[in-house]
Amino acid sequence: MNDFDLQILYKYTLQNNIISGLFVGQNLITLKEVDSTNTFLKNTLSNSKPLPEGTVIMAESQYAGRGQQQNRWHSEDGKNLTFSLLLKPSFLAISNQFDLTRVISLGVYDALEPLLGDALKIKWPNDIYYNDMKLGGMLIENAIQGNQIKHAVIGIGLNINQASFPETVPNAISVRQILQQDYDLRLILSHICSHIEAWYLKLKAGQVEVVRKEYLSRLYWLKEFKRFRSSAGEFEGKIINVQDNGILVVQNKFETELFFNFKEIEFLNK
Repeated sequence: MNDFDLQILYKYTLQNNIISGLFVGQNLITLKEVDSTNTFLKNTLSNSKPLPEGTVIMAESQYAGRGQQQNRWHSEDGKNLTFSLLLKPSFLAISNQFDLTRVISLGVYDALEPLLGDALKIKWPNDIYYNDMKLGGMLIENAIQGNQIKHAVIGIGLNINQASFPETVPNAISVRQILQQDYDLRLILSHICSHIEAWYLKLKAGQVEVVRKEYLSRLYWLKEFKRFRSSAGEFEGKIINVQDNGILVVQNKFETELFFNFKEIEFLNK
């Protein structure tokens, strides 16, 4: 992609930036249309384009957004928040990279909780839920160099002003559907950037146990007996912990602890 193409694709909006933090969102790039903000950001980095930590790529229209494990993300043009964030957590050991997932989840949660209250939860590993409905999610792609995380590209999608969803997108809900009014996308983005930055700086300062404790306390279905499905079939259990490396710990009705990695367990909440 040459410089002329880049000028057509996006515009810098620094002069109108309402984000007030130290670095997250201070370099804000708005795209009219893009396949995926994560893909765009990764391509920009691979083309040796220098970008400061905290750069945010925000798209008005994203036609090939992705979630975990190549799941597609549906978003109506101009109605929702679809953006990617660049962080450079070289201080974080690879074995502790799930702490970055915790930080991002907590940042999004804290930005939305004043609007949505106690019904808001973090569904392991990194979805944002309101009651039993999905409000948003994220995809974190880490670039590893040696024994360090060179950079992390974090894609976040949140349903904000969308009034309805197609039947092919089950279990989705938006802030508008909950509160019956539209919200300023850039204002919500500003709050998210501010809260992510606060949690990220706590992690960087070594407050790891604070991050882990707060993430666990806000988990969807924590210490509630619910139905799950794994490769062994359906079972009843309750979430009791998330290990340092992100492994989910569920205790079944026989008080046996079961351990699950990503995509190894399904929450039967429908």
